Parts: sequence; C-alpha cells; structure tokens
Amino acid sequence: MISAAEIQKAAEVLRGKIIRTPLVQSPALGRLTGADVRLKLENLQETGSFKIRGATFKILSELDRIGKEGIVAASAGNHAQGVALAAGRAGIRSLIVMPQWSSISKQEATRGYGGEVVLAGRNIADCITRARKLAKAGMTFIHPFDDQLIVAGQGTIGLEILEDLPDTDVIIVPVGGGGLISGIASAARAIRPGVRIVGVQASACPSAVKALEANRSVMVEAKRSIADGIAVKQIGGIPFKVIREMVDEIVTVDEDSIAEAVLMLLETNKILAEGAGAVPVAALLSGAVQISPGQKAVLVISGGNMDSPLLDRVLRKGLTRHGRIMNFSICLDDIPGALASLLTVIAGTGANVLQIYHNRGGAGLPIHQSQVELEIETRNFEHITQVQQALDQSGYKLEPGKSGK
Repeated sequence: MISAAEIQKAAEVLRGKIIRTPLVQSPALGRLTGADVRLKLENLQETGSFKIRGATFKILSELDRIGKEGIVAASAGNHAQGVALAAGRAGIRSLIVMPQWSSISKQEATRGYGGEVVLAGRNIADCITRARKLAKAGMTFIHPFDDQLIVAGQGTIGLEILEDLPDTDVIIVPVGGGGLISGIASAARAIRPGVRIVGVQASACPSAVKALEANRSVMVEAKRSIADGIAVKQIGGIPFKVIREMVDEIVTVDEDSIAEAVLMLLETNKILAEGAGAVPVAALLSGAVQISPGQKAVLVISGGNMDSPLLDRVLRKGLTRHGRIMNFSICLDDIPGALASLLTVIAGTGANVLQIYHNRGGAGLPIHQSQVELEIETRNFEHITQVQQALDQSGYKLEPGKSGK
C-alpha cells in the first residue's frame, strides 16, 4: 500500500516543479446531474498530462542510484514526455521505447523534451520488455505505473483535490495501468475515508475490470481505442492491491461515449482532453456512473495530448452521433445553375455546408449528370429530417445510405 506520508513527501518534492492544476466547475455537467461537478485539469501540465508528477518524483528520489547510462522507459506518449522532461531537468540522459504505432506528434514531443526515442513492439508490453533488456545493460528502468514512487507522485493529485474541495463526495478517475487511481485513492482515503472512488476504463481494454473479476492482475485482449492512453492490457501489481482495497467500482465506456465526452468538453468547457482524459465525463454522459443531486464530484481530466488528425476524427464522430453532421450525395443535371439551386434549398433549411465535392466522371453516371457529395452542419436529428423533407419536396433524391442520420 502507498502511505499518506509517502504522498505528502512527494508533494513537498514536487512543489514548484510541476503545475498545481486548477479545480474548475463544469456548469454543463452540473445541469445534467444536479450535482456540483468539478474538473481537475491535469491536461494543463507542461507535458499535457499527469505523468510528469510520478516521473519527476521517481527521478529526484533516486538520483544517487541512476547510473551514467541514464534512464529508460516504455510509453505510448504521456509517460514518455514526462520522463523525458523530468530527466532533462535533472541533467540525466533518457531513452524512451515507444510502440511502432506511436503518433509522430508524440514522438517529436518526447524528443523535444530531450528524450531519445526507440520504436519497438506492437504494444506497451513489448516496449516494457525491450526497456527491461536495456536496463540490464546499465540503464535505470522507470515503469509507467507499477512503481511505488510513481504511484506516490500521482497521488499528489488527490491531496490537491481535497485541499481545494475538502467535502468532496466522489472522485472519478481514468484507469489504464492503475497508477493514477491507486495514488489518488491512497491520498483521498487517508484524508476523507468516506469519499467514493470510481475508476473508468475504455470497454475496448477492460484490464482492471477483468482483474477484479479474477481477483488478480490478468492480461486481456485489447481493441483499438481513441482512449489510447489507458489501453493497457494488464494493470500493475502494486496498483491492483490498492484498487482492490480502496476503489469502490470500475466501469467501462464505449468509443461513441468517449467521442461525445471529448466534444462536450471542447464545446461547453473550452477544454481539450484526449480520449483517456475524457472517460470520466463519458461515464457521466452515458450513465455508467451515477451521482446524486447536490453531491460534490471531481472528474480527473488526466491529459490533453490528442493528435490533430485523431481529434478531427473524434469530433466528427461526436458530431455525427448527435445529428450535428449530415453526409449525402445527389445526382444533378450538369447544367448552369443546378448546384446553386441545390444550395439554395439547403440554405433555406438553416443548414450550413461544410464540404462539397462535384464529381462529373464517376462510373455509372449518365453523361449529362454529375454527382454532388455534401457534408452539412445541422442542429440535431430533427433538423436532418427537415433537410431531407425539403430536398424531397424540391425533387431531389438522396442516394441510399448516404445520409448522415
């Protein structure tokens, strides 16, 4: 178990070295639940995630044990950046083993913080294996979550939450390898024993849920997820012991709910959260976690490192889910003014054209016709129906299967 004294020591070591992130209210989630909902914004850390806490505390605590070869870590992105920055500040060489599918932006961010990047393996488990081999050759290995000091560093978030909101009733936390929630639970329980601790995983990789069912840490199959930061196939041994004793429940959320949560945070709170950081919000929106009216709930937004191409796909998924985007195609007579007439009908419904593609040479198209593919912005599914009716009344035929509804 992680003692309150260890976490307090971590807080003292980290003071002035990391950002003490704000705890802000979410009026939108408050209206939805009737509760006082706050967001702990770890996406505002210098590296864009909470990982800088554990990495900094670990490295500063063991400076005298780190050899001249430096440190090695395994990560898909956030731990990589945290270790690279913490090591650079301490004047230590860092080498980060990242999966072959790691995004270019996260690789470059890690290099930007001073880390050397090696791409190896299909998943985090492969990367950890490679990193441990390098450690045997003289480097010091820093595990992303299964380490007492790492967990204690992450636990400082729990201290800050209860300093800012002493009567917190519920804390909802993303769960991947388990280091974050086990640290927060250890800190929070020591200060406020009755606080409810809830973990959230992507249903694509429910490693903590399966571990609790089996009463031991187990390896699970994982699907691709937009919450890649918590797509860890096996939770750590140290975190599992804490989770089993101190966490009230762990729930899962699907990909659509995560996309919806990313969109909601961006539109209503002006907060960019990565998929993993948005899962606590997804749990509330989907009903996977229930909080009572009047309760004080804190959602830990663990990170904001989402690649621009992925962000575009996630936002589109979220918009489509709510009827905010409609995609369709229509065949037009290829004559002057045909497209303008179509756009006039769409404009009359109050919809906004986002993209348009005019195809005159498609296979199967009559020589005198062209196919127009459109993506339009709509308010909701009722608005989509209004657009469809207006087009139908004007004599246009939407191609089967092309509607965004």
